[in-house]
Amino acid sequence: MVEASALINGGGAADAIRHLILPVFHPPGTFLGYPSFFSWLHDWAPILLMLVLVIGLFSLMRFMPRTRPQQIRPEAAPTIGWSDIAGADEAKDELREVVDYLRDPKRFKELGAKVPKGILLHGPPGTGKTLLAKAVAHESGATFFSQSAASFVEMFVGVGAARIRRLFRAARKKAPAIVFIDELDAVGGHRGFDVTGERDQTLNQLLVELDGFTSAKKDVVVIAASNLLEKLDQALLRPGRFDRQIFVSPPDVNGRERILRVHTRNKPVADTVNFNLLARQTSGLTGADLANICNEAAIFAARRDAECLEMSDFDGAIERVVAGVQSRRALTDHEKRVVAYHEAGHALCGELLPSVDRVHRISIVPHGRALGYTLNLPEEDRYLKTREELIDFMTMLLGGRAAEQLVFGSITTGASDDLRRVADIARAMVTEYAMGTASGAMRSADDSASESSRRTRDVEVRELADEAFRHALSLLDSHRTQLDALASTLLTKEVLERDDIDQIMGDTPPAAPRRIGELSVAAATALNPAARQPPRRG
Repeated sequence: MVEASALINGGGAADAIRHLILPVFHPPGTFLGYPSFFSWLHDWAPILLMLVLVIGLFSLMRFMPRTRPQQIRPEAAPTIGWSDIAGADEAKDELREVVDYLRDPKRFKELGAKVPKGILLHGPPGTGKTLLAKAVAHESGATFFSQSAASFVEMFVGVGAARIRRLFRAARKKAPAIVFIDELDAVGGHRGFDVTGERDQTLNQLLVELDGFTSAKKDVVVIAASNLLEKLDQALLRPGRFDRQIFVSPPDVNGRERILRVHTRNKPVADTVNFNLLARQTSGLTGADLANICNEAAIFAARRDAECLEMSDFDGAIERVVAGVQSRRALTDHEKRVVAYHEAGHALCGELLPSVDRVHRISIVPHGRALGYTLNLPEEDRYLKTREELIDFMTMLLGGRAAEQLVFGSITTGASDDLRRVADIARAMVTEYAMGTASGAMRSADDSASESSRRTRDVEVRELADEAFRHALSLLDSHRTQLDALASTLLTKEVLERDDIDQIMGDTPPAAPRRIGELSVAAATALNPAARQPPRRG
């Protein structure tokens, strides 16, 4: 106290405080073998920081969300049997063998047969791959485990592999069981392109589990679904892992009719509903699309307080699914005329070209992003196209743009979607189908082609599109009366059905095939009416 008082009186308050504080931070002697606390902290700070990071990482992993496989027991699962699935007869026949094995494995084992370890369902989205897996689980009486492949992938290496092990461990305990992995391409892509290594390690664990079924002697079947078969690793696709690869294709006309009947079993449907006509109107749609159409038709009927579903409800549902929701955009009179002639050009080219599907409906009422649409109705499902048929289809697509050029002398932005589809078809004809003028019998889709080959390919693509446009101009110019009649009737009624189109077209014969040179002369004549006049004689 005396020393402190003397310091305060003699050296001032600042010296007294410094004298009291310095011994705390710089204690005399040593600190844990170091000259001072700061020297000890300088050496041990990196180690302490790493220790804190490790503790924090383990704490974070403890509180991470844990994805558990969804287990669906046969008695608790929704009743989805073979009768609830239509339009996929080939896939059902392949999967019935698995069902028979899981029901009576002894009969197959006596003959030395083994159940397929893996079944890969691939095809476009909405074709019923998940429904097929659930039907197999229900019909066989096996426990069904379902999990998306995307839930296996995490930012930490090893988490996905652990989830794979837990999934198959649970399936073996409940054998006979079915493991369904949806969207397999999320983890089953080609290895060697993953920066973190998590997806590759997860895929390796999946391959090990598929190989381990025989040694485990458990009746566990893996069913996977993917929309991108070409992106899957080849190790997954070899025999012994996914032994069977079943392509689930979109249904044909008979399959679509049966799907429509399945999805309307619990709905009151009028006797006037023609399911065969609806099936032909929905060419190219999947089972999910058809289920959506049936639901939309029920909504349409409920809105008008009807007791049953009428044909008009299905027509409105198809229009909504195909063309989109009706828009309330108000067009000017000039825009309406442009849209009317645009759609009339599509319809007229479709009527004059015999290889193009017949027009079922024309509308200039805006739907979605489109200001109008032309609905073509195929007579039957076809899977092969000739070069002439593809050019005719491109001609129909460019009929709207050609009508704008022919009638108004200028073009608009309304043909953007048509131009995109024409570009895709023309490029596929040259690069995929070798239907160009100089391609011969060789595909040219390889990006490593020479500059000369790519230039030739671009020229051929442009020539195909130009040929279709010249053909459209020639057709519309030679049938200008029908073009004007279709456009004027559209401006009056806004929507034309098949009967209205037949009345306008009358007995107009289809167009005869013409050579490229004739198409060039006809297109030049259509764009320059003065060229029709005979030359003057001197």
